[in-house]
Amino acid sequence: MATLAQWVEGARPRTLPTALSPVIAGTGAAIGHGVVAPGRALLALVVAVSLMIGVNYANDYSDGIRGTDDDRVGPLRLVGSRLAAPSTVRTAAFFAFGLAGVAGLTLISLSQQWWLIAVGAVSIVAAWFYTGGSHPYGYLGFGEIAVFVFYGLVGVLGTVLTQSGPPGALAVVTAIGVGMLTSAVLVANNLRDIPTDAAVGKRTLAVRMGDRDTRRLYAALTLLPFLLSVGAGLRSWPMLLALLALPFAILPIRDVLGGAEGKKLIRVLAQTGVLLLAWSVLTAIGLAVGRFV
Repeated sequence: MATLAQWVEGARPRTLPTALSPVIAGTGAAIGHGVVAPGRALLALVVAVSLMIGVNYANDYSDGIRGTDDDRVGPLRLVGSRLAAPSTVRTAAFFAFGLAGVAGLTLISLSQQWWLIAVGAVSIVAAWFYTGGSHPYGYLGFGEIAVFVFYGLVGVLGTVLTQSGPPGALAVVTAIGVGMLTSAVLVANNLRDIPTDAAVGKRTLAVRMGDRDTRRLYAALTLLPFLLSVGAGLRSWPMLLALLALPFAILPIRDVLGGAEGKKLIRVLAQTGVLLLAWSVLTAIGLAVGRFV
């Protein structure tokens, strides 16, 4: 039986920046629109974190029962390590999805954006079928696109919409940047797993592109958000604050382009998460401060 510490590790807390960042960035945009709604921001955070945990447990379950986690480098997997029964991990995933649903419905009722119920339902379905079902799209190379859409566009713009109404151009630019950096996290993860994924027929984007092009894709995804910050800064100079996060990109890009493999890429994953969070926080500050300049 898995211990509490192992359940926490199985939830993959290192992925927390991918849940925090879109809510932080979206809240910054809402403040920039003149709205401060801490209660709604907290609900959005519960939705994001619960979905993240649900996705991680769902992936643990689906990959575990397929045997694709039997030989891998990376965080603990509960099913693959035989520490928890598959049905128990699946129940944990559904519980997290349920919590996200309750918090989401509460947020929607407060904002009166009822059409977001459909978006929330699609998000949960997408979370499950990333590695679940008979034809998981994560095994077909579409994971990065899904991450970009749901953790970038939906996460940021949904946060703005439920707090202050329709997002502006700077919020859209921010959502694209968050989506790119979150996708970079997945690219680094899949780069690490190319050998084992290819061996079990898991055709991730990294497997399809190959090692060299995947490394180039990672570098592009980590640098392009800073170009967006420069462009946004031409309209509102506080958006240039995000450039202060650029030093956080140096080490992971150097390691990836330098050929880091295996466990060294676990460090890159953590560094990319820090970069994502730093860029999102600084951009949120820029969005908020931009209202006063």
